[in-house]
Amino acid sequence: MRGAFNTVLRLAEEQGANPPLIVTASAGNHGRAMAWAVRDSNISLTVYVPEKAPRTKLEAIAASGATIVHCRDYDDAERRAKEEASRAGARYVSPYSHPDVIAGAGTIGLEILDEWPDVDLIVVPIGGGGLISGIALAATALSKRVRVAGVEVEASCPFTRGIAAGRIVEIDVQPTLADGLSGNLDPDTLTFDIVRRLVPEIALVDEPQLRGAIAGLMKYEELRTEGAGAVGVAALTGRRLDTRGKRVAVVLSGGNIDQELLSAIVAGG
Repeated sequence: MRGAFNTVLRLAEEQGANPPLIVTASAGNHGRAMAWAVRDSNISLTVYVPEKAPRTKLEAIAASGATIVHCRDYDDAERRAKEEASRAGARYVSPYSHPDVIAGAGTIGLEILDEWPDVDLIVVPIGGGGLISGIALAATALSKRVRVAGVEVEASCPFTRGIAAGRIVEIDVQPTLADGLSGNLDPDTLTFDIVRRLVPEIALVDEPQLRGAIAGLMKYEELRTEGAGAVGVAALTGRRLDTRGKRVAVVLSGGNIDQELLSAIVAGG
């Protein structure tokens, strides 16, 4: 949210009397943040979204006055958003590969270390890498002891595959509850090198582990968490990360899950 707000303010200042046209692609949360940031301005925003994006995210985007364009999946949304920005002379704002987005995410790392200076490990979801890039840059700059670990879903793991290959590679994206983490990486993304340099470990979780984490967070902690937000807990409960003897902070990065889906997951345990 902070990254989106800073982007909008800066673009408005640059354009002066000629408000910019902004185009973005989003699985939902970034688009919601951008829409909230422009709602009281005269800036025009178009958000390209996957057709299966959660209804709760789409309703929030529409309520803020942004235009929504439905696409086949996230990769299609990102491709079409870039094409539209180029055609219309608009600004394309990536949901992950943008300095303001990364810097906004970095404030989470600052807050964690401010409240818990002795934390050993911060576990962060990975989609396009903007969230973990910001947190890793901020946390490792402030603390020599802290490590940042990422979590991807097996259905969509471009960083795991790319780091193993030594470069960004195209992956075959499968259906997942973690819709906010699903999709390929922009070949020019800023985040790949940051993650490769500052995140020494990336865990993978499967869909049953993800369902268990969402259900457990709701049942035992009364925390409503979407799939993308629950992957860190899934990695811990599934023992995909070694946390023995460590003080661990887990980032729950979103609670925008449709009620019907949440109820079905909790009912299924």
